[in-house]
Amino acid sequence: MTDCFELLQEPRRPWLDPDALKARFLERSAATHPDRFHGAPEAERTAANARSAELNAAYNTLRETRDRLFHLLELERGAPSRDIQRIPAGTMDLFVEIGHTCRDADAFLAANPEIESPMLRLQRMRQALEWSDRLMGLQRQVNARREAIEADLKSMNATWEVTLPPPPSPERRERLPLDALEESARAMSYVSRWTSQLQERLGHLAR
Repeated sequence: MTDCFELLQEPRRPWLDPDALKARFLERSAATHPDRFHGAPEAERTAANARSAELNAAYNTLRETRDRLFHLLELERGAPSRDIQRIPAGTMDLFVEIGHTCRDADAFLAANPEIESPMLRLQRMRQALEWSDRLMGLQRQVNARREAIEADLKSMNATWEVTLPPPPSPERRERLPLDALEESARAMSYVSRWTSQLQERLGHLAR
């Protein structure tokens, strides 16, 4: 499989600074950007397009925390993670609350909004604001969860930055906190999903 870290000349590690990663991507992609090969032979243009697409795919993988973590796990273990849908420890209450709140918000949104009475329209606007406040409160909890995960990832970097046996050495896998990394990857997967669900409903309420 393609090593996105190697392709962008980034050392393997759980946390990457977004700005530094973007700068590295722009630096690497400038030399192979298709516009530089506009008048080149077809074979060179094709190779440049393929290289540009490869770099873009690698950048998109590494800049998304969830994708980067699962990619790192697959590189280190030599196989994709399993059971990634299992709810991470300590998130069941938030999982249930977000599920119930989104379901109830959907029921409110599905109710007929075409109300002619000014008083009833005002009442619905107030209810919409209340729903927005509830959803934003949950989003703040999700954001706090994201920040906690990112702090854990930053602390894990130190393990990858010491001298390690080269992959795919079993000793390397034993020395790396791969189980903790997988837990963070699953948690970030839910954080991303929850953010999408909450933002979608906040968007509908704002209309």
